[in-house]
Amino acid sequence: MSFCRIHGIMEDKKQLTWKEAFLASPGPVSLKKAAVLSLKGLCMGSADVIPGVSGGTIALITGIFENLIQALKSLDAIMVKKVLNLDLKGALAHVHVRFLLFLFAGIGIAIISLARLMNFLLHHYPVFTWSLFFGLIAASILVVSRQVARWTPRTGISLVAGTVVAALIVNLIPLETTDANWFIFLCGLIAICAMILPGISGAFILLILGKYEFITATLKNPFLPQHFIIIFVFCLGCLIGLLSFARLLNYLLQNFRQLTLGFLTGLMVGSMPKIWPWKEILHTKIIRGKLHVLEESNIMPQTLNSEVYLAVGLAIIGFITVLIIERLARE
Repeated sequence: MSFCRIHGIMEDKKQLTWKEAFLASPGPVSLKKAAVLSLKGLCMGSADVIPGVSGGTIALITGIFENLIQALKSLDAIMVKKVLNLDLKGALAHVHVRFLLFLFAGIGIAIISLARLMNFLLHHYPVFTWSLFFGLIAASILVVSRQVARWTPRTGISLVAGTVVAALIVNLIPLETTDANWFIFLCGLIAICAMILPGISGAFILLILGKYEFITATLKNPFLPQHFIIIFVFCLGCLIGLLSFARLLNYLLQNFRQLTLGFLTGLMVGSMPKIWPWKEILHTKIIRGKLHVLEESNIMPQTLNSEVYLAVGLAIIGFITVLIIERLARE
């Protein structure tokens, strides 16, 4: 390519307006698609608030999981170089900013608005809430498993490995931990990796780390100065975790796609016992004035009554809903 040609391209980049740079970035090409993407983000955010349900699962069944990984991967060294060279418009055009903007707008709205509602439902209607989630995850396993082109002994081993890993994680006992900023940052770093993994709930990781109620409590009043600092530190940890973990996931999907999908399916299978609606509490402990369940076992409902029928009905609704969403996303 001649010097004049290169010089012309550089001049074009300099003349790029902010609007043109924004529109040049990959993402929705119409208001309708932007609204649909934000709606998917709303569903992901709703799932991420719930211990036991993963936003990554929603991303998979709605067909945006790999787009999400690619978008996060676009926040790379090229973007940093453009920013350091003060080519801010070029950096904007390089990053999948439209995709990330509309998706994370939906996620953010869901997390802030539904934190209080999820706490209420899980405390006052646990059986009905977990029944709906059980149906959602059961259908998600079916949807994700169908993405494996061909089941072989290797993908079967990967499935078993994912199941074992998830089973070990969901059986960990929640701990009492420090409120120091460095630990809040670490919680964000670890939880966000789980949030984008199907089957492993970032909210449950926070529960294990003893910070689920602490973080959700700050989200109820995010504009208090002390709460704002906590949210900022937590989000910073999430950002660092996203940027690093997305590259690992992208590498695995590009080079070991079938094994990775088998492992992700296993993660969801292994998380199913945690979501079972009917449980018997075996061991509790009062931490900071609140009763925490440390150990519980799954049981079958003792009698067939209207509550059981409603719970089963909600599970069926959840199952069918996922299949409908997956079909619409595919079309």
